[in-house]
Amino acid sequence: MADKAKQLKSSKSLSASDAEAIRRLEQAIISGKHWCLALLEAIGQWGSVEENHNGRVYRYLIADEAFDWQLLAERLCEVVDDLLPVEEKNALIFHGRPPLDLNPQQVKELIGSSKYHQYLNYFYGITVEKALIWAVQDEVNKERWLSGYSKESDATNEAYRRTYGATKTALLKRFRREKSYPQLRSITLTELKEFTYWLFKYRLNHCDKAKVASDTKKALEQLKHQWAGRGFFGVLATEGLIADHL
Repeated sequence: MADKAKQLKSSKSLSASDAEAIRRLEQAIISGKHWCLALLEAIGQWGSVEENHNGRVYRYLIADEAFDWQLLAERLCEVVDDLLPVEEKNALIFHGRPPLDLNPQQVKELIGSSKYHQYLNYFYGITVEKALIWAVQDEVNKERWLSGYSKESDATNEAYRRTYGATKTALLKRFRREKSYPQLRSITLTELKEFTYWLFKYRLNHCDKAKVASDTKKALEQLKHQWAGRGFFGVLATEGLIADHL
């Protein structure tokens, strides 16, 4: 009861469209619609790109372009938590594994064309970009291991140099200067996502097209192996619909 009262109090600060999205989500599930379909429809109706909820800042749109669907799904699932099967909910939120077999076109229709393309921006600009760094770092570690030398921090710097032409520290300082952000010793998860998206744009602007294409293919192959069996938000990496977005 206390949690429900807290949610109702928080909902008073919601915009009309967001409050309606939550109301329809709850009613749809109660009426018998599969919770995952109802959730995707609510994601499509949600209007806010950022909110402060229960003392936590939720930024759903990174750099005004990249839609973080998992963060919004987590936020919406919290509202109807008592109506959801725990294992299915956790599989979707934490692993992107849906309880239904939906293809990309169906997802696009449920969340809307605009959010779907913003999701693609997030996928390529953040998810794929992180996978690229992991893939290059793996290459560096293998080379170092074969030569009998191993130093993880140095391998990370080398991965950034090969991918972007500078160390992570130098790139982060440049990113923060451009954004007028403080040069702190730590970084929040939200800023890390924005930095990763900035790296994606930086790579597109500073690398030749052949290298960009090669690096993107390398990252997608990495994700393909990592995300085997993850469902529509994972297998989109190998779908022609996403390939057309490049």
